[in-house]
Amino acid sequence: MKCNLAFAVISLSLSGFAYAALDIGDPAPDFTAPAALGGKVYKFSLAESLRKGPVVLYFFPAAFSEGCSVEAHEFAEANAQFAALGASLVGVSGDDIDTLSKFSVQACQSKFPVASDETQAVMKSFDAVMQTRPEYANRISYVIAPNGSIVYHYMSLNPTKHVEKTLAALRTWSENKANK
Repeated sequence: MKCNLAFAVISLSLSGFAYAALDIGDPAPDFTAPAALGGKVYKFSLAESLRKGPVVLYFFPAAFSEGCSVEAHEFAEANAQFAALGASLVGVSGDDIDTLSKFSVQACQSKFPVASDETQAVMKSFDAVMQTRPEYANRISYVIAPNGSIVYHYMSLNPTKHVEKTLAALRTWSENKANK
């Protein structure tokens, strides 16, 4: 009985963790943050990016960690596929801008920007703070339509499915938009 109760408590706490994300249809919180692209620092604006088309916004725990480097590399390799669908990419972490400036060249291959959120204001507004390690961003990806609404989110600490999942969601959104 005690094992079953413990399992139920753990399951409930994990299920709450699994669903921590903005809902589909919610407005994406607008933000401006220091970002780096190809080692050059500038101010990234979500609103400005959305004027050009959909945005794939992904949060990652720490630059240069193994999983985050793998994920950034995969997004960089798929950048042309996102661009073909009219979308732009941006990664966000709590790393400082100097670290992300180097990361933008190495792991991101100078193909998309990464934004610094040292205060965690952006992470908190997107419900992307890792619950078990609140000093880090959770690994969560969002697809945001040009009107600013969330059309898809995917959360998994495994870095290898985010590109596949967000590309599929972007294609579905694009097809649905074309059929209207």
